[in-house]
Amino acid sequence: MSDRPSISIRQVERFAFRVEFGPAFETLLTDEPVPIGDGLGPSPEQVLIAAVSNCLCASFVFALGKFHQDGGGVSAQASGRLGRNAEGRLRLEGIDVAIALGAEAASMDRIDRVLEQFERFCTVSESVKAGIPVSVSVQDGAGTRLK
Repeated sequence: MSDRPSISIRQVERFAFRVEFGPAFETLLTDEPVPIGDGLGPSPEQVLIAAVSNCLCASFVFALGKFHQDGGGVSAQASGRLGRNAEGRLRLEGIDVAIALGAEAASMDRIDRVLEQFERFCTVSESVKAGIPVSVSVQDGAGTRLK
């Protein structure tokens, strides 16, 4: 990965934009939801939530591998909390990420080490946390809450 990740973005129409990540990747069409935009693609808020969640999941997978644990697959559900600031401007006030493992914690003898470290590996969430609270929970394949 480059030490200067970059994208190109160009307006398609109204609030719809085409985001390019480079020649090796598909472009992404983003748009504001109705009634502001036409809802032709994910909103910028959804893209940010996806980036935070994706990075957390990848960091979890990295930590599982570091401690030789089989998580049985990693998935997540995430949402943002919108609110208005003192000026009445809409802001993302928080992101909640619920990570789920396919395997049960009992089958992973070092899951405590994974849980203790994985968030610190995540470049995106650790950066975003400087301005937006990010809440993370983890449950295993049996539905037991681990964090």
